[in-house]
Amino acid sequence: MAEDKYTPKPEHKFTFGLWTVGNRGRDPFGDAVRPTLPPVEAVRMLAEVGAYGVNFHDNDLVPIDATPPERDQIVRDFKAACEENGIVVPMATVNLFYEPVFRDGAFTSNDASVRAYSVQKTMRAMDLGAEFGAKVFVLWGGREGVETDGCRRPDEAIKRLREALNYLCEYSLSQNYGYKFALEAKPNEPRADIYMPTTGAYLAFITTLDRPEIVGVNPEVAHEHMSGLNMTHAVAQAWEAGKLFHIDLNDQVPGRYDQDLRFASANLKAAFWLVKFLEDVGYDGSRHFDAHAYRTEDYEGVKDFARGCMRTYLILKEKARQWNNDSEIKSMLADIAKNNPNGSALGKFEKGKAASLLAKEFDRASLAAKGLQYEQLDQLTIDILLGVR
Repeated sequence: MAEDKYTPKPEHKFTFGLWTVGNRGRDPFGDAVRPTLPPVEAVRMLAEVGAYGVNFHDNDLVPIDATPPERDQIVRDFKAACEENGIVVPMATVNLFYEPVFRDGAFTSNDASVRAYSVQKTMRAMDLGAEFGAKVFVLWGGREGVETDGCRRPDEAIKRLREALNYLCEYSLSQNYGYKFALEAKPNEPRADIYMPTTGAYLAFITTLDRPEIVGVNPEVAHEHMSGLNMTHAVAQAWEAGKLFHIDLNDQVPGRYDQDLRFASANLKAAFWLVKFLEDVGYDGSRHFDAHAYRTEDYEGVKDFARGCMRTYLILKEKARQWNNDSEIKSMLADIAKNNPNGSALGKFEKGKAASLLAKEFDRASLAAKGLQYEQLDQLTIDILLGVR
């Protein structure tokens, strides 16, 4: 039987977190519907569905109260499972949101002891990730926010966050871990407001750090869509800045709680433009699926969910190739390019050229007269996505 062209391969770099396939379906209105999936079993499941790698929070793998001998045994067993199943660990992260101690934040808490503990916990999580060869360390500040701004001045919170990041960068360098830190934004939930709500906010913050060269971002589809923003634009800004260190793929209906839906299951056209961008620019990092299966599913359904994430990405990758090679679309893009023959109408500022620009007369009516055919271009995109072209 011929191999399905949408079968995932290692070169696609599809990864899942232990917390994704291991999600038990618990929500604020109902308890878990699936039994606990041990990390070793999660690795075997990911190998079965064709994934490339697995990522984890520190306590996804090692319970927070594990003794040193218990930790070491867990690490040995997990390493053996990864090696046996050909699964790698490209990214690690830290859980600074679950335990009650983080109820008022971790790095931004008003309690200096909580802030110090948060940095210590992160350092140990970095140690754990380094044992598996992880080179990306994601930081999501799920509790770094407020319900009332009366608790602290927001500029003080930013200073505390900067202090923690600077410390962690130096720790990574001192240990020769080679980490790139990827900061993950979210507008709200579980806090009413999170201090770094968008990818753009983090990109600005990174420029204020002592080691900005090793800090980038980890945009997530759901987190950008929650507030109605365009994920592809956030990713493009990060890419253009050289800061797209990791990416979280899932889906989300705008304006709702964080749904973490199967990739492209809610906003197919938005997912298409995202995949097309990543493939067109040659992004070579992991395609990490930070999502989970419906609460209706057993673990066979979780496998269907994981396969679906990867399959849909590959289908959209093929659709992007078709879009790029479509003769009518190419003709339209060539027509657009005619109005931009030199790539820039300005160039670098020079006083003489500026004077020429000020003296030039533009025919506004002529410039505005011609239709741009974007309706047709978008419909051709829809035709490709719907499989009628």
